[in-house]
Amino acid sequence: MAELLLRNARSVVTMDAARREIAGGDVLIRDGVIAAVGKGIVAPGAEVLDAGGCVVTPGLVNTHHHLYQTLTRAVPGGQDALLFRWLKTLYPIWARFGPEEIFVSAQVGLSELALSGCTLTSDHLYLYPNGARLEDTIQAAAEVGLRFHPTRGAMSIGQSAGGLPPDSLVEDEAAILEDMIRVVDAFHDPREGAMVRVGLAPCSPFSVSRDLMREAALLARDKGVMLHTHLAENDEDIAYSLATFGMRPGQYAEELGWTGADVWHAHCVKLDRQEIDLFSRTGTGVAHCPCSNCRLGSGIAPVRAMRNAGVKLGLGVDGSASNDAGNLMAEARQAMLLQRVALGADAMGAREALEIATLGGAQVLGRDDCGQIAVGKRADIAVWDISGVETAGAWDPVAALVFCGPMRVRDLIVEGRRVVAESRMITVDLPMIIARQNTLAQKLST
Repeated sequence: MAELLLRNARSVVTMDAARREIAGGDVLIRDGVIAAVGKGIVAPGAEVLDAGGCVVTPGLVNTHHHLYQTLTRAVPGGQDALLFRWLKTLYPIWARFGPEEIFVSAQVGLSELALSGCTLTSDHLYLYPNGARLEDTIQAAAEVGLRFHPTRGAMSIGQSAGGLPPDSLVEDEAAILEDMIRVVDAFHDPREGAMVRVGLAPCSPFSVSRDLMREAALLARDKGVMLHTHLAENDEDIAYSLATFGMRPGQYAEELGWTGADVWHAHCVKLDRQEIDLFSRTGTGVAHCPCSNCRLGSGIAPVRAMRNAGVKLGLGVDGSASNDAGNLMAEARQAMLLQRVALGADAMGAREALEIATLGGAQVLGRDDCGQIAVGKRADIAVWDISGVETAGAWDPVAALVFCGPMRVRDLIVEGRRVVAESRMITVDLPMIIARQNTLAQKLST
């Protein structure tokens, strides 16, 4: 019986029902599950990890990403563009990807997330050029060691049919549905503690047909998996919906069966009051991506209004072509700051931002077994060393994580196993992966 004892943390931030923060706290892990939380825990024979001078939190949860985009950061022509022009710049580049590009970029993106304290991430892969498949990302996650919720995305309306992507990047809708069935049957694990769960995720209302949106929803419910897409991202998105469908994005989602506790939407920057109420009433989740929303000039999402209404809300780093970083703690800080810019300095506190980054994300992804340091929950834990220059002089160690940093975790534990130790990846050879990534990026740029 494998046991690991995290001992004598400056603070253990549990995110349990009482939101306890335990000074001098210990956490005992047994066979991938949290066995005890408190002070002075005795566990003879357990491996001991000294957490002195550290804040211990649940692992952060990333609810929206496009891992393949780590190969296209800071691309000229897309650096200063709004969403639609940005997409048109990058689609031809992405059309040149293949399985290796998808796999290596996923390894880089997952490692970057791990170093920022993330233990569970979703991924929205909606293009499959030159033989790429969803399992290219699943293999990468298995090697890095993160808990993974990939989604089988899709685009079916190309430029010749009035869509944004080139025809080479879209797929036949019957083939899309067939492959959705294949990947769910092959890789989805509905059990508690699952390391891989699969969702279905047509890319957006402007890149797939109404029929595919509806058919994907029916298939997801038949298979018992979750649904994900982009929604109400910016003013262009709203204008397209009104012009094409004669209704706002929230109405369109509701009409096609895209609301409910098994659905989460990315961005939702432009949701109105009625749409927020709809999401609250139906239990529909939102992935808030503040850095990407800033980068693309999309606006400030109504996070305070969503939280007040009881909408399930998590954080997402979004793709590294529109962020361009993949640091989840940076997203928590940005989420807090943007709400303060919009509504005042008391609009969101550091602890609420940290809650959204942990428990909130787990709730959005339907993971009741994650997001908390509590007995019986999965042992997904981040250990933050606050003895460095970033937090020198900080009076409140928990708030300091969001206000000050550090932005890199000291130790990361997923399902009871260490993925990061002393701020370095220990599951993969990251320098080698980075070198390969840079070689691939250089080839794409020439």
